[in-house]
Amino acid sequence: MGAEAVARERVAGALRTDADVIADRWVQLQLAQPTWDGAVRETELREEADALVGALASALDSGMPVRHAVGGHRELHRAVTELSLRRAREGVSPTATSLAVLALKEALLEAVRRGPGDHSELFGSALLVNQLLDSAGALSFETYVEGREEIIRRQSRQLLEVSTPVVRLWRHVLAVPLIGTLDTARTQVVMENLLQAIQEHEAQVAIIDITGVPTVDTAVAQHLMQTVNAVRLMGADCLISGIRPSIAQTIAQLGIDLSTILTRATLADALDAAVRLTAASSGAADGSGVSVGSGGSLGTVRPGGPLADL
Repeated sequence: MGAEAVARERVAGALRTDADVIADRWVQLQLAQPTWDGAVRETELREEADALVGALASALDSGMPVRHAVGGHRELHRAVTELSLRRAREGVSPTATSLAVLALKEALLEAVRRGPGDHSELFGSALLVNQLLDSAGALSFETYVEGREEIIRRQSRQLLEVSTPVVRLWRHVLAVPLIGTLDTARTQVVMENLLQAIQEHEAQVAIIDITGVPTVDTAVAQHLMQTVNAVRLMGADCLISGIRPSIAQTIAQLGIDLSTILTRATLADALDAAVRLTAASSGAADGSGVSVGSGGSLGTVRPGGPLADL
């Protein structure tokens, strides 16, 4: 039997016969680490230890080469990734997560030293343990980083949805008050939420209020145009409110064409126009026309009258 096979059998034997001792010792080592902050309960540590120790023994018994065991053995790979993802969700640092996996080296080597066999074989066993658990530590770090990035992406998406609410202001009238920078990701969320709300509320007019948008440049204007076009494809009209003097001047200087979009200085003005527009649409639908009193007479509206008449 070759030296590697002897070392493999010695380590696998320790994992089989002293599984509980190794798991207990690993939990103790983790609790004693300065990086441990109690985010993971001791019972969870023990569950992780039992799963990982069992998976290591299974991987070595499978005959798979040690250098491929962590990535190629399904049970071992799952045990390491689940440990890392759980700690990522609990907010444990990546350093603490990797150190926790690497602490298993000490617990496993102690068990190997206590086992039967020639102590001259201990060096080969130590090399095998290092190779196996170094790979596990690298996988745990990689998985942790990927898990945290996914959590950050999900939280960012949730924040975007919270920061872009769709409000029902009037019958068949919706509004989206925007605050902060309008980028591509946020535009997509605004568009999705607004189109869904138009369908749910059977809205005829959507108001996009940019009072809280600090600046409007070519990119922001392009994003607004995309949203307006999507709203029109849903069969609704779209108004933009919150056009302050500084923003109007910037738009004019940049040569941005918003002539096809009805704009208003304030949300109140936009709501007034939207209410009159929905009233005009109702009158046009029954062919009777509509006349709006104080607040700006609309007069008799022709069926299919242009939005610019407002």
